[in-house]
Amino acid sequence: MNNRILGLHHITAIAGDAQKNYDFYSKVLGLRLVKKTVNFDDPGTYHFYYGDTIGTPGSILTFFPWEGIQKGRIGTGMATEIGYSVPAGSLDFWVKRLDALNIRHTPISERFGEQYIQLEDTDGLILNLVASAKADERKPWVTNDIKEEVAIKGFHSVTLMLKDSKATAKVLTDIFGYQQTAQEGNMLRFATDAIDTANIVDIIEAPNGQHGINAGGTNHHVAFRVKDDTVLMDFRKKVVAAGLHITEKIDRNYFYSLYFREPGGVLFELASENPGFVTDETLEELGTHLMLPAQYEAMRKRIEEVLPELKQN
Repeated sequence: MNNRILGLHHITAIAGDAQKNYDFYSKVLGLRLVKKTVNFDDPGTYHFYYGDTIGTPGSILTFFPWEGIQKGRIGTGMATEIGYSVPAGSLDFWVKRLDALNIRHTPISERFGEQYIQLEDTDGLILNLVASAKADERKPWVTNDIKEEVAIKGFHSVTLMLKDSKATAKVLTDIFGYQQTAQEGNMLRFATDAIDTANIVDIIEAPNGQHGINAGGTNHHVAFRVKDDTVLMDFRKKVVAAGLHITEKIDRNYFYSLYFREPGGVLFELASENPGFVTDETLEELGTHLMLPAQYEAMRKRIEEVLPELKQN
């Protein structure tokens, strides 16, 4: 199994106000901020990583919070929905919690035999809380308000919106080892049996849909998980053999990455499990310090003056 795509690694999205983003994901949804760093290409912007206790691949949602950014448009050629796995029977808790916090959401609905509710974050990013039909044994991060029996476990799925699914489906099946497992209307479900969680990609076919605009409240890219950077480079060969342009290996400090744009327009990343997030902070300290890549450490004082203040309490 180690030489296969192991479901989702992380998803990266674009936000506006950093404080609002932190408050929503850490206080409303109860995720752990496991790393507070900067955008490697724009060190005047934070890069937040939210996930479970240790930042397990398959639990990590990351954000570039660009202050004052315009709102994007959700549409074709992008990932449009993020599915989080929550325990069976927990949706009533989430409905009551969201109602108490005046956060709008849909009624409990059903898709592919699983109950879920849909909501938006403070920038309009679409999230689904899904009571997975399969037992999810992952241990979540818990807070005073959100206990283990209702806490978010990690990703359930990601949804792509495309004008045509065929070429993207071929990448998922022929390169990534996914199989189509179901269809409801214009939504196709793909899954891999290489791992039991964070292993679903749904595709909405919208041939007449408007093309998405990548800005605030939209997803920037979807990263798929591999065991290590040796497997990563094996997959690079497969992507090249399929005639797709892919980057060289990039060191992101906490994982190694390759990027390519799949035929439907979505930016895909392949990311390794190694070395992980407990490399420059202890497990207890994760997310409490501003961690800078080596090339920016000499600029720390100037970067700290530019970044907006973030209150973590």
